[in-house]
Amino acid sequence: METATFAGGCFWCTEAVFKDVIGVDGVESGYIGGHLPNPTYKQVCGGDTGHAEAIRITFDPAQVSYGDLLDIFFATHDPTQLNRQGNDVGTQYRSAIFPHDDGQRAEAEAAIERNAANWPARIVTTIEPLGEWYTAEDYHQEYWDGEGQRNPYCLAVIPPKLQKLRKSFAARSKAVTADA
Repeated sequence: METATFAGGCFWCTEAVFKDVIGVDGVESGYIGGHLPNPTYKQVCGGDTGHAEAIRITFDPAQVSYGDLLDIFFATHDPTQLNRQGNDVGTQYRSAIFPHDDGQRAEAEAAIERNAANWPARIVTTIEPLGEWYTAEDYHQEYWDGEGQRNPYCLAVIPPKLQKLRKSFAARSKAVTADA
């Protein structure tokens, strides 16, 4: 198993997408890229800690490559919005990749170039040092599978992301292959 760490806005939304990817063993929501040790959700949402809402993905590279995960990442959020995703505004919602080694860094740089043609504006996704990971509070984990399906925000944002995944990456989606 390998690990990938991405920030693409609200972690509830990115977690829901990657949990549906074949080869992904687990997705954990958390905080990374800031200066305050052990931040809380409230502190991160305040925008003063420097952390991003992020996900840490455990995946089997024999089933899904890091490059494929990056392409899914770029297709299921807007990497051209600086410090925001939709109505979520602030550095805590930035688009960022946190490589775990030099190989992942090189693949992240290549993925930005590869995906640039898919967007009408410049990709502003940053590649940042891995830094300290802080797991988000328990109620944020597997949010879409529980509370999220009753949350109006999630109901507006997550299904379109899942539709993009299932349309553009059908062979990678657990839901699509289960229906086949």
